[in-house]
Amino acid sequence: MSSNATFKQILYVEDSPVNATLIKEYVNHIDGAEITIAVTGEQGVEFAVANPPDLILMDINLPGMNGVDAMNAIRKHGGDLAEIPFIALSADAIDEEIQRAIDAGFDDYLTKPIFFAKLKEVLTHQLSLPTN
Repeated sequence: MSSNATFKQILYVEDSPVNATLIKEYVNHIDGAEITIAVTGEQGVEFAVANPPDLILMDINLPGMNGVDAMNAIRKHGGDLAEIPFIALSADAIDEEIQRAIDAGFDDYLTKPIFFAKLKEVLTHQLSLPTN
């Protein structure tokens, strides 16, 4: 992740290269935001601890360490890591799954496929980005 303080740093933890590429392209079109991709929950924890981002987008259904476990592992480090907003991303659009993620500690939940306007709205709100 860049050390440029004028940009909000986003970590996206996603095992699907197609989804990661799409979201990266979306974020590249949002003023004031930069993105780094981690491909496993374990790598997401490593990246977040080494260079805490301003927000984490987390796929729920990761192989190995799932998104909930990765979020909990990051938050256990305390300090700023305990306060990072987490946005769950999942193809599960069932109300019970969404509520389960929110109850687990996610700040918001986006269902796949992700649309640019919705992602921009959530990121702008969570990161206090310019609304242009």
